[in-house]
Amino acid sequence: MSTTTATAPAPAPLTPDICVIGAGAAGLSLATAAAAFGVPVVLVEHGRIGGSHLNAGGVSARALSAAGARALAVREAGRFGISAGEPQVNYAQVHDHVRRVVATIAPNDSAERLGALGIHVVRSEARFISRSTIMAGNQAIKARRFVIATGSRPAAPPLPGLDAVPFLTSDSLFLLTRRPERLLVLGAGSTGVELAQALARLGSTVTIVETGDLLSHVDPEAALILRRALLRDGITLHEQARVLRAETVKGGVRLVLAGPEGGADHKLDGTHLLVATGRAPNIEALDLELGGIASDAGGVIVDKGLRTGNRRVFAIGDCASGAGGGLHSTHAAHDQAGLVLRSALFRLPIRTKAIAIPRVTNCHPELASVGLSEAQARRRSAAITILRWPYAENDRAQAEHETDGFVKLVADRRGRVLGATIVGPGAGELIAPWCMAVRKGLTVQDMAGLALPYPTFSEASKRAAMSFYAPLAAKPGIRRLIGFLSRFG
Repeated sequence: MSTTTATAPAPAPLTPDICVIGAGAAGLSLATAAAAFGVPVVLVEHGRIGGSHLNAGGVSARALSAAGARALAVREAGRFGISAGEPQVNYAQVHDHVRRVVATIAPNDSAERLGALGIHVVRSEARFISRSTIMAGNQAIKARRFVIATGSRPAAPPLPGLDAVPFLTSDSLFLLTRRPERLLVLGAGSTGVELAQALARLGSTVTIVETGDLLSHVDPEAALILRRALLRDGITLHEQARVLRAETVKGGVRLVLAGPEGGADHKLDGTHLLVATGRAPNIEALDLELGGIASDAGGVIVDKGLRTGNRRVFAIGDCASGAGGGLHSTHAAHDQAGLVLRSALFRLPIRTKAIAIPRVTNCHPELASVGLSEAQARRRSAAITILRWPYAENDRAQAEHETDGFVKLVADRRGRVLGATIVGPGAGELIAPWCMAVRKGLTVQDMAGLALPYPTFSEASKRAAMSFYAPLAAKPGIRRLIGFLSRFG
């Protein structure tokens, strides 16, 4: 008697106009927008729909920071004549607050909602088998255009001993229901600083270790203000540190730092270690070479039009590298999704403008920038103008005791806005008009002419723009003209 095993026949290939690989911020943005135009879309995702924008740099981190800000407000209520004392933090309830925020947003990214929009969701891992076809499980997909949007994941540095030490990442941190009592943070970029400050305000003892400078990617003047803020929050900083190894010790973890020349090594002990040293693209399983697609350590290599070496394949979001990639933020992913949609559906030429994408660090005071920094502008030309206005000269800031910070503008000699940096309350909101100014080539004169409400933080932006005229007021020719015109009444 022979036994035969029946094998289910493979389903017929799917042939959508667009196949999006990855359901993070970039993939969801593109898929839902394309479906709104009635375009057949297949979305392939083997993991959680929603991706990392729900964690670090996204709503989870923002919700945690908001909790930390409320704790600080209680501590500092005395400045307003209100007695409150030290806040009592229930970290389990803080965790519940973060999860509720994520749960509220999650239905917008659910497979059911996507299906209702007409998007065919395939829950499997994708891989290229040719330049025109991918396989997702046993499902073949032959699309007119493919968009790789697989995002990224936290990456650990090659630190001796780290692979044997239990450590947290910007994803796993939000699983904790108990507050880390003594937290070591390895990495002082935006993610490390945001999470370190939030947890310090919620009662953790926090130490940041950085092999370079704190927030080395931002304007040094802005970084200085944030450094002072972190120190006021009780955070210990070790910058320019040489980390020798990580170890497991009783009750937690240890980082061993090289001591001064000839001195003993310095040991830092904590109950938890958060590694926030960067992210790596999720591209290993894609078999990109079979699709005629090149990649490097930063991800899928794309040109300024976000196309790969295979002209029918785009890449966007955290997994994109090359001339059009390297932008790691949810808002950059949304912008790239819109550009690809214009190219794929309407055949319009596109070109990424990384200079017009804002950068935000969600700490306190908040930091936001767009366009060229002062250092970048000076490398391009000596003929630039730097305009500043401090928060201390803003009436709203004085009323709210939020006077740390400034608006800093970089303009060319004719006043065209090249870049802006804002550090202070609401910086992420205040940078919006400067994003428009950089993208559209507006001048500081255009911005100075805006009528803005009083008293608001936004007035600091206008005052910075108006300072462009200050040198003109001192010119003898201008004063003579005013005197001459005054003769006519």
